[in-house]
Amino acid sequence: MTALPRTHPTRRSLVLGSAAAAAALIAPAVPARAAGRAPKAAQDLQPYASYWFPDSLPSGTPGAGITWRSLKSWTPESDGDLAYNRSTVPLAPRFTPVPVNPTARTDQARISSLVSFDPTAGNPAQGGATADYYALTHWAYIDELVFWGGSSLEGIVLAPNAPVVDAAHRNGVPVLGNVFLPPAAYGGQLQWTRDLVQKDTFGRFPIAEQLVRVATEYGFDGWFVNAETDGADDTLAAGMLAFLQELKRLGEPRGLRITWYDAMTRSGPVHWQGALNAENQDYFLTSDSMFVDFRWKSAPGDPLGTSGRLAQDLGRGRYELWAGVDVESKGWNTPVDWDAIVPADGAHTTSYGFYRPEWTRHQLPAGRTPEQFHAADDRFWTGESLDPAQPPAGGWRAPASVIADRSTVSALPFGCSFNTGHGLKWYEDGVARSDAAWNQLGLQDRLPGRRWAVRTTGTRPSVKLDFADAWRGGSSVLVDGTLDEPVVIELHRTRLPLTAGTSVRLAQRAVSGAVRAELGVALHEPDGAGAPAAYSFLPAGTPGTGWSEATVRLSSLGTGTIHALAVRLTGPGAVRWRLGGLLVQDADEQPAVPGALTVDAASADGQFRLSWQPSPGRVRHYELHRLLPDGTRRFLTGTCARAAYVKGLAPAPGESAVRFELRAVGELFTTSAPVTVTHPW
Repeated sequence: MTALPRTHPTRRSLVLGSAAAAAALIAPAVPARAAGRAPKAAQDLQPYASYWFPDSLPSGTPGAGITWRSLKSWTPESDGDLAYNRSTVPLAPRFTPVPVNPTARTDQARISSLVSFDPTAGNPAQGGATADYYALTHWAYIDELVFWGGSSLEGIVLAPNAPVVDAAHRNGVPVLGNVFLPPAAYGGQLQWTRDLVQKDTFGRFPIAEQLVRVATEYGFDGWFVNAETDGADDTLAAGMLAFLQELKRLGEPRGLRITWYDAMTRSGPVHWQGALNAENQDYFLTSDSMFVDFRWKSAPGDPLGTSGRLAQDLGRGRYELWAGVDVESKGWNTPVDWDAIVPADGAHTTSYGFYRPEWTRHQLPAGRTPEQFHAADDRFWTGESLDPAQPPAGGWRAPASVIADRSTVSALPFGCSFNTGHGLKWYEDGVARSDAAWNQLGLQDRLPGRRWAVRTTGTRPSVKLDFADAWRGGSSVLVDGTLDEPVVIELHRTRLPLTAGTSVRLAQRAVSGAVRAELGVALHEPDGAGAPAAYSFLPAGTPGTGWSEATVRLSSLGTGTIHALAVRLTGPGAVRWRLGGLLVQDADEQPAVPGALTVDAASADGQFRLSWQPSPGRVRHYELHRLLPDGTRRFLTGTCARAAYVKGLAPAPGESAVRFELRAVGELFTTSAPVTVTHPW
């Protein structure tokens, strides 16, 4: 996306520098189902996220660690990494509760987020051994995620990796792959545009068919099409329009969507309009939405207002336009004419799209911690007050003060261990099962959307996601402060059925100080935006210093619908209290055992590819452990897929074969009996 001058350094580093950053990290993946015993020579078995050129490849030789691939020749059968990149979490339906802030609007502006999680080449398919990752958690304010990236040195068609799609889908957010036709200044070739829109001898569009096939096989939701290679004429522009029409025709029955970026015009040249107008309206009408170039902010008159009215005149909605907001360099210090997009005293003009909000991670110094990242990310999405119920402060109009949050918590059982999808250790029932840092966004829970709405007449304590301890996963909620008055911490907005058998289990511990915990249950929505929910509070115990579980039965509340859950803490003086689990159920849950765990490939330096047959019935994810000779179970990885990759293993003293255990995990984090496999060293 070239909305800034050609000298913009961070833009160029994305397009050209990602290849260099990846060069020392990767080698082409090998096909799955390789030999069972480890070969004598080491080889790279790491699966990566996929990227392609539409058809023809660049001249010359790819850089180290880069594989040039043609999308036209791609098949699922030849894709050795497909099993690791396939998302299995369906797109969850969402609902919109009454907003916690009176300035947040329902059914008006929405947010698209264009994020580069990793370089184009060298992006691991299933996470990695570091906690330093853009672990996006504020899904409640996002309506569409674009898996941004691509470069002329690596590939220009990107499929999102499975962990990102799994986490987004769990929160009801569709994810789009990226088709990036770069400007010539960044190595773009007009031939790639011609390749994209080519027809075969039967008049079909083979690349459109392939894009639909990839999205369907990988399990994501469509494509962001960004045509910025200049030099096209009206014939090629007409071909692009026909290509989009075919992509829409083929993809719509499969639930796929298209977002068009405001670049190529109807006559062919690239002229960013910064508006919806006659130059780009045909592309918009063929797509589901359009990302309006950042030039809207410098255009004369009222470009967004005019664009919104034109969209409605064309029979479309004004909120199908994303007004670009570039936060790559300055984050919440970016000057934005918010009243042009989301005026405080009238209906919102259009929706808007953040370009590169992962600034919240990149702006931190080397050695950044997960806590530092989440503090910055919370400020970006929630605002300087770190409370979505508070009015915005300063010039940054945080999404929580503008956009009504959404939730997917509408069915039982429901479990949350406040796991963000990365951590410094891995915990199970409060015990560290691995001391290694990790990230795997697909293991992320559905976290509270309103972080953190806190109500008290006394001193407000600090409330945050903390990584020093957890009940399960890598993080927990830490409340730290003086409780001179009771404090209500709002958690999830829900639409959960309440029956005579419904119960809620809390995993908690008082790190220091004495605290009494109560569970808050609201059976109705508040009277209006910004109003507090009417909670009924039920005793949830007085936890000790170790992790304990308290079961709260809701039979005294009758039947109906649970609209919100909260905790109320009471205690004299300073306290540090952790919440590690919130589990709502009306029946026991036990996942079925997965079948046929197999070592598909192994390398002499301790890399393994494994796969299995899925468990029948509902499964949240799978967890892979190593069973050591002394009986210790060590967590290796988790995934929602049906295949896993691990590396860095070495024989224990006297160990002739490595033993793996795989378990299915349910929504309440109960696990199945294990299935095992051994492999000789």
